[in-house]
Amino acid sequence: MSYIRSCLRQILLLFIITTISIGIFALPARATAVYEVPVVSAGVPTWIVDKADVMSLSTQGNIKGTLEKLAQQTGKEVRFVTIHRLDYGDTIQTFTDKLFKKWFATPAEQANQTLIVLDNVTNTIGIQTGTDVKATLTDAIATSTISETMGIPLRSGNKYNQAFSDATDRLGAVLSGQADPGPPKVISTPEVGRTYLKAEETDANRTNFLIIVIGLLIAATVIPMATWWWYQNQD
Repeated sequence: MSYIRSCLRQILLLFIITTISIGIFALPARATAVYEVPVVSAGVPTWIVDKADVMSLSTQGNIKGTLEKLAQQTGKEVRFVTIHRLDYGDTIQTFTDKLFKKWFATPAEQANQTLIVLDNVTNTIGIQTGTDVKATLTDAIATSTISETMGIPLRSGNKYNQAFSDATDRLGAVLSGQADPGPPKVISTPEVGRTYLKAEETDANRTNFLIIVIGLLIAATVIPMATWWWYQNQD
């Protein structure tokens, strides 16, 4: 009987560990809703809301200094927001549009604003600009800024600091009335193997982990019982 009790304790312990592991690895990360982003208003010197935690403190400091100077000299305000996972039913652009309207409720408040939002799970980016901004920051430049100036560093290895720094430099130049420096030049390099996992690969690894854990649980249940049955039959 003591042997059976020992086996049952082991099974119970493994079951608890398995349940906790499944809870940790199987549940998706919680999505970000617009109401969870801190409120910012026109004229308030909050230039970065990095909820996804993708920018270094050094990068944030440099960007804040540039955007603060831009706002003081031109009245044009640029803000960057990062989130980790979009809420169900949202695209990055609908999220950006809703946040823009939440932060800047009236046309007067919206006029000099530029808002860029990045979701670091998909590396998709949304942009929204006010009416007075569009005179210098045209839709073509705005689109190029998120798809090329930011998109190229992101596609070449999730270089978030470079993406936001380069976007700051380009937007700062354009909104100050200087010539558009354009997107970064792409230099072809030999293809190297990826050092990161795609989303589907991460999901596959998670599934494989669960299969292994469940297999271990079954083995931990069957093997002690089979061993006990063998000993019983030896008698």
